[in-house]
Amino acid sequence: MGTILKGMSLVRWHELTHAYGSAQDVPGRLSRVAWGDARTSAEALSDLALWLGELAVFDATVAAVPFLWDLAVTDRVTSRPSVIELLQAVLDHGNPPRIDVQHAAHQAVLSGRTTVNTLTTDGDPAVRAAARDLDESFRCVQWS
Repeated sequence: MGTILKGMSLVRWHELTHAYGSAQDVPGRLSRVAWGDARTSAEALSDLALWLGELAVFDATVAAVPFLWDLAVTDRVTSRPSVIELLQAVLDHGNPPRIDVQHAAHQAVLSGRTTVNTLTTDGDPAVRAAARDLDESFRCVQWS
């Protein structure tokens, strides 16, 4: 797969926003998900869920989705099912005042269609289940 989270430093996170303001802390949380132990990873993912997808989607969400896909397919990541669930939350939530951001966030998740198909056959049953749920959502999403 290559280097996990490659290119993350090229994103101008300090110019992006999430649910609570500046997205400058997003890279640190993504790194903790990637390389942390189970507890550290879960805590960081909880923050990311609140910031990027549980309430609404934001421009930082759009930038983070490719890195979430990286995490979802990296075996050493301890919270892969929760990463997939966060991708599901992004697909489920919007941002009515910023429909352009909502559309971009949804498209970023939908771009992982082939990845989710691969994850439905993963060796981890929890990953398979989360991927199947996300795959089902893909079938329900339509953009005109």
